[in-house]
Amino acid sequence: MSAYRDPVTADLATGPLSGVRVVELAGIGPGPFAAMMLADLGADVIRVDRVTEVDATAFGTPHPDLLNRGRRSIGVDLKSADGREVVLALVRDADALVEGFRPGVTERLGVGPADCHAVNPGLVYGRMTGWGQDGPNAPYAGHDIDYLALTGALHGIGRAGEPPVPPMNLLGDFGGGGMMLALGVVSALYAVRGGATGQVVDAAIVDGVAVLSTQIHALHQLGMWRNPRGVNLLDGGAPFYDTYECADGRYLAVGALEPRFYDELVRLTGFPLPPDEPIDRTDPANWPALRAAWARLFRTRTRDEWAALLTASDACAAPVLDWREAPEHPHLAARKTFVLSDGVVQPAPAPRFSATPAAIRRPPPWPGEHTDEILGEAGFDRDRISRLRASGAVG
Repeated sequence: MSAYRDPVTADLATGPLSGVRVVELAGIGPGPFAAMMLADLGADVIRVDRVTEVDATAFGTPHPDLLNRGRRSIGVDLKSADGREVVLALVRDADALVEGFRPGVTERLGVGPADCHAVNPGLVYGRMTGWGQDGPNAPYAGHDIDYLALTGALHGIGRAGEPPVPPMNLLGDFGGGGMMLALGVVSALYAVRGGATGQVVDAAIVDGVAVLSTQIHALHQLGMWRNPRGVNLLDGGAPFYDTYECADGRYLAVGALEPRFYDELVRLTGFPLPPDEPIDRTDPANWPALRAAWARLFRTRTRDEWAALLTASDACAAPVLDWREAPEHPHLAARKTFVLSDGVVQPAPAPRFSATPAAIRRPPPWPGEHTDEILGEAGFDRDRISRLRASGAVG
């Protein structure tokens, strides 16, 4: 039996955001991720791509960028007057717009918040940046690693005595950025449906990462978190919350924080190996010796042998799987955490809803794949669409 299932695609009118229309001004990273989340939850998302990126020969096949799944695409020249007219026509019937340009860019293009609210006062205008819409750094470029550095989060990630390690771009771009933008847009939509006016959602990655680190700040205030990295309970400092190399060179993750879970880990593994002795784990001074003892033990079996022994228990241990292994793991397969959609294995929509299921409703579109269809829905007749194409305003 396959580990995957085809997501629900036949009924486009499902999902908790069914009936919501979103205009997405194409960007990269966190903005498209936020739009993907909204589309997975049922919103009708129209992606406004650059007209220069339109290649009609690719139409009819899924675009490889999974972040763009679930929506339709129109190719528009945002720098032309006719292109601006097209975007404002789309905005007129939309509930939200999301964009990820530097501050001031959409204003110069004539599709900023004031321009859009002039045609649709109830519009939720979502803005995705790294530094935010204001502040000394706002005009300048940056990337995930820079935003993490400024918030303190990067300082806390890495081994003791070694340089900080960037956690890919999951923490900043997608956790502190795109996910916060999606939450902000949904919250503002809820306010509008309750009678509030449209508004701007300023989602800055620095703000989002700072919020995500609230618990660490709290632990620091409580005297339970030390400033150096790699010396604390949750940052790899504790030997009972770390990863260990196994006999086959693969790794096991151990998270036996609480005493009863640690006791279960000790019982099942037979820790320690002779001549090692049980060491008081509550004293950080003992952690180096304790880690060395656990390391010796875990190197006696393969990763999967340890997983078979420990998975069905409260020992809080799990195999460290790679990108290809993860979708096939029995637990993730049972939950259908990954799906096979249009021939591509990919993460399924999350979270899950009992009455209004989320789903991948469309494959990622190629830029401009639905231009005529979208323009027709916006009220442009065939002759007007032909003129827009002839001028290069759309593609």
